[in-house]
Amino acid sequence: LRKINPERRIILHQDNASSHTAQKTRQYLTEENVELLDHPPYSPDLSPNDFFNFPKIENRLPGQRFQSTEEADDAFKNAVLDLPANEWNKCFENWFERMQMCINLRGKYSEKQ
Repeated sequence: LRKINPERRIILHQDNASSHTAQKTRQYLTEENVELLDHPPYSPDLSPNDFFNFPKIENRLPGQRFQSTEEADDAFKNAVLDLPANEWNKCFENWFERMQMCINLRGKYSEKQ
């Protein structure tokens, strides 16, 4: 993203998986000037994997084997960049609806409604 638009701010939302909260990960993101959007300790209603575009990205990479980390990174980046803007819009609209639902329910899970 920085290569395409170096001036643009990058804000990353991720869950609290240990790989995401690891010191090395946080240090790298800080060095790359990536802002982190905090995530609640655990909320199935807000889980990024429940609505994110990962299945669509995975479908663009079936059965591929890569010779290097860089090759895998490039393939992933290309798959992400190939997703149409409307898919990203749907993703974030869904996420905002989930956040509003959690606010309306005062943090209770939607299944308890």
